[in-house]
Amino acid sequence: MTIQKSRTLVVWCADWPVAAALGDAGLPRHLPAAVFAQNRVQAYNQAAREFGIKRGMRRRDAQSRCPEVQVLAADEARDARVFEEVLVRLEELRPGVMPMRPGLVALRSPARFYGGEAEAGAAIAECVVGLGIWDVRIGIADELFTAEQAARSAGLQETYAVPADGGSTAFLRALPVHVLEDANAVSLLQRLGLTTLGGLADLPGADVKARFGAQAAWVRQVIHGEGARPVTGRTPPPELATEVAFEPPLDSAEAVCFSARQSAEGLVKGLAARQEVCVEVRIEVETEVVNLSVAPGSLSGSQPTRVWAHPRWFSAADLIDRLHWQLVGTLRVGDIRSAVTGVRFVPEVVVPESVHADGLWGGTDERVERGVARVQGLIGHEGVVRPVLQGGRSPRDRQAQVPWGDRPTTLRDRALPWPGSIPSPAPARVLADPWPAEVCDQAGRPVVVLPRGGLSGDPARYRPSAGPGSTEPWQRVASWAGPWPVTEGWWEPDGGRRIARFQLVGVDGRAWLATFDTDHWLTEASYD
Repeated sequence: MTIQKSRTLVVWCADWPVAAALGDAGLPRHLPAAVFAQNRVQAYNQAAREFGIKRGMRRRDAQSRCPEVQVLAADEARDARVFEEVLVRLEELRPGVMPMRPGLVALRSPARFYGGEAEAGAAIAECVVGLGIWDVRIGIADELFTAEQAARSAGLQETYAVPADGGSTAFLRALPVHVLEDANAVSLLQRLGLTTLGGLADLPGADVKARFGAQAAWVRQVIHGEGARPVTGRTPPPELATEVAFEPPLDSAEAVCFSARQSAEGLVKGLAARQEVCVEVRIEVETEVVNLSVAPGSLSGSQPTRVWAHPRWFSAADLIDRLHWQLVGTLRVGDIRSAVTGVRFVPEVVVPESVHADGLWGGTDERVERGVARVQGLIGHEGVVRPVLQGGRSPRDRQAQVPWGDRPTTLRDRALPWPGSIPSPAPARVLADPWPAEVCDQAGRPVVVLPRGGLSGDPARYRPSAGPGSTEPWQRVASWAGPWPVTEGWWEPDGGRRIARFQLVGVDGRAWLATFDTDHWLTEASYD
């Protein structure tokens, strides 16, 4: 009796960062869209590809080719979180999936169960398409690397099965060298006139690793039938959510919170056993109102749901507080008009507890955190914010407001050079609305910045606030530094905005950050 060798099946969801971002934002997946990182295209879908958008293109160039393109921020955590739904559905068909990266997963081919490889690929594709992901491709081969390349060679919602017992070698030899992930190795091979993996396979094995790197050497081994990597299925993540049902239903917020306390403590203890903490939780409340549209496996009835974030991590008392505020706030607007039959705590974001360990001098007082969270429950999540620093040229640009409890994810990188930014130290006070100001030279003439960046005269007198009704006196300038010129939006039809910043110190000891904007002076900030 001949034992059939297990084959590898790879599922590839093309342009996954874009698909995940569109799905997470609730936007139709057919829209032209691109994911941007550091103002350059990182990924794009087929609709954007038809307009000529390419990887590495600047944002303004991409928008000039397709003004309707959806601009999406890169977020690896979001990509992995959305792809988890795909993994769960695939595990229902074939346990033991092996995630390779968000959008790419491998598993042992279930061809024997479905009656053939084409039938197995069709069943897997139908499962993924059922989640609203249309661009899915299936590859089947003897080992992992070949199956991945087969999936990338397959058509939309189609399966490419590489012939067994020797078919992998012929398939891989015909592939172009750019399938290698090492850009330096690809460039070197192309300069040597090697355009396919077959040329790489014909090189002496001892020289490949030294000249082209470890990845190229491993691919050469795979072509020769060696170095195959097995599919190692992941251990399914544990069910972290906890819930409690009330029989008979409870119509008091205090009674609901008291009865749900044990469930909240169970969630916190379960995470603590894994050395993890929850920083974002979803609380679902089930009522007696019947709702036939509820998805199978979830609480039935009307489900007022709310997601809560914590600046550090949730304790059992924090969870009960949020549940109480959610019940009271929802009852006020009349969404819940019947008794509560169940409560469910679902951890949305879980991190290692070491991430939020107390520092040397401790952290924010717990009473402050609970008070702020209470205010958020009353006026809305966006109503309470905290200031954070980000990259930028002006002091105002460096400021960002983030809702309390949220982790900033879209801040500009502070490590970038930011040409035209002022040197350290930073101003102590940044004015919400810059003051109109005046600067004169020794002869009393207004100082202006010339087109080439020079000055019409050295600043000798300065009036920080020269607006209507201002009583700010003139000050003699003891010292000054600058200018730091910046031209913003120079590509705009009107020529953009040209400004120059100066540091001025008066004889009274006060220091100011002054800006010459086109034809007038402004005071942006002050120094201590």
